[in-house]
Amino acid sequence: MSLKIPVGKDDHIQGRPDAPVVLVEYGDYQCPYCGQAAPLVKRLQQRFGDDLCLVFRNFPLSEMHPQALPAAVVAEHAAGQGRFWEAHDLLYANQPSLGEALYRRIAQTLELSWADLRQAMEGGPELERVQADFEGGIRSGVNGTPTFFINGQRFQPTSGFDDLFDAIGAIVDGKR
Repeated sequence: MSLKIPVGKDDHIQGRPDAPVVLVEYGDYQCPYCGQAAPLVKRLQQRFGDDLCLVFRNFPLSEMHPQALPAAVVAEHAAGQGRFWEAHDLLYANQPSLGEALYRRIAQTLELSWADLRQAMEGGPELERVQADFEGGIRSGVNGTPTFFINGQRFQPTSGFDDLFDAIGAIVDGKR
């Protein structure tokens, strides 16, 4: 299965888009598996440095995770202020506490307007962005979270997400 929506300027990107490895994650802020994968992704970034570009796209599984969509809107609202990755990390670090009290704290921490954030949750460009990510994920065959794509190809772990280290390492070593 391949990524149907190419990585572009509107994506949330950490690292060089021209890195040897572009890792796209479709994630859900309330998904326990995404929460477990978040520190692993940080370790991947530390291990591979400039050889890895990380892209995050929203894939809230709202029926199972009622706070996934509001959390994604929080991250997208923060993105409008250039604070996406900070919100992303705070949401995963505080995953058991997802809800209005946490969103208020994140807004205060990141110096975002609570009134504007509440309005974003009612509808607007942030919600549209989350929906566009979700629809792109569906087109790419995403049906659960986290789902990873390495250089446009869906990553299928054999024994767990730690397999990402070997898969990425093989690509990086092959480019040297």
